Amino acid sequence: MNKITFDQIEKYRQAYESDRTARTMNAAMAKTELTDLAFIPMNAARLRGDFSIELKTRGITAQEKSGRCWMFAATNILREIVAEKLNIKEFELSQNYLAFYDKFEKSNNYLEMIIENADKDLDDKMMHYLSSGIGDGGYWDMAVDLVKKYGAVPKYVMPESYQSSHTERFMKLLNNLLKKDAAELRKMIHEGKLVSDRKDEMMSEIYKALCIVFGEPVRTFDFEYRDENKEFHADYDLTPKEFYDKYIGNDLDQYICISNSPTEATPLDNYYKFHYTGSMAESDIHSLNLTMDEVQDLVIKQLQDNEPVWFACDAGAFGDRKQGVWDPDSFDYEGLLGGASFEMEKSEGLEYNQSSPTHAMILVGVNFDKNGEPNRWKIENSWGKEVGMDGYFVCSQTYFRRYVYEAIVNKKYLTSAEKALLEKEPIELTPWIGSVL
Repeated sequence: MNKITFDQIEKYRQAYESDRTARTMNAAMAKTELTDLAFIPMNAARLRGDFSIELKTRGITAQEKSGRCWMFAATNILREIVAEKLNIKEFELSQNYLAFYDKFEKSNNYLEMIIENADKDLDDKMMHYLSSGIGDGGYWDMAVDLVKKYGAVPKYVMPESYQSSHTERFMKLLNNLLKKDAAELRKMIHEGKLVSDRKDEMMSEIYKALCIVFGEPVRTFDFEYRDENKEFHADYDLTPKEFYDKYIGNDLDQYICISNSPTEATPLDNYYKFHYTGSMAESDIHSLNLTMDEVQDLVIKQLQDNEPVWFACDAGAFGDRKQGVWDPDSFDYEGLLGGASFEMEKSEGLEYNQSSPTHAMILVGVNFDKNGEPNRWKIENSWGKEVGMDGYFVCSQTYFRRYVYEAIVNKKYLTSAEKALLEKEPIELTPWIGSVL
């Protein structure tokens, strides 16, 4: 292994001190946010304007300080189904209701995976994966599984609490409890003891803790609303499942996750599945891995049918919350840091963990240039109205191609060749590889 020498340091020092621009940038960074220095306003201004296709949606939501973007994006899409069906101007589904069962199902799945892998050594890769515990994050498939099993309720029935909007501390405590339980279950199994009764006691403790933090989930409620014609409606003693079946009733099984993850471990034109700590114990995450051209075409088809698209991207790449912009050409980090290049191929970015899908939102518009090619995309975010353009964001075509990794589309838009891939048995991935899809 080559060590750094003092001769090298002297060479590097002289190169820096002879670069006047680098020293000027050092002075600028002493008192200014790096993103603000890198931002190029005139480039970002090119992304302003109306959109060739622009969907009407019913308000910006705020996930606050929680990692529930995937859930907010899903409920924002389901919200539109209810609002259209009932002719309501404003409506929102309860994310807190689903968050309760999300944490409950994740906890159960985590303990089941601990039991299933109890024979593995602690330095096994699966045990390293499980050592990270569970998180707030998730996938479209998880949201679908939750609403199909537990239904849904309007937000006023089970509103947000401080803890549901600020989850970091509780998630740390919940993971501490789960890891303590995991160690106990592994020890019992190694001693030849049955664990079913003890695991049941653990789940009872977790259920009680979730009730304290999020509130006890409602079992029945009255649904009362006034439509845009000012006519009052009431539906009494509904269960959450009855509400879902009656007022959403969309066949969510007709939707599929399409991804663009062109890595060596996940070749394109394949159908994949993996089991994730965030899944239900009985469920897997599925994805049809396609070229970016195919992903883009399918997304546009759904937008043209006036239906928003759930998608996941790298929100940390070339973005600014205040401006509401994601665009590599609007941020000059290379010039800011002395010319160092950050560019990697999409496959390499995933393989070396330079980039990954970190945030889910919904696409609600796209603009086409004079040649009919997309050049910018309108996004409904879940970071509240105080950021972006009253909560809406825009991304460039360059960003869309490089940093969008997943989208959810109706299977009816798939080509015959793409549908044929779904007829095959999905290739099973390990969860740490599948999580990049």
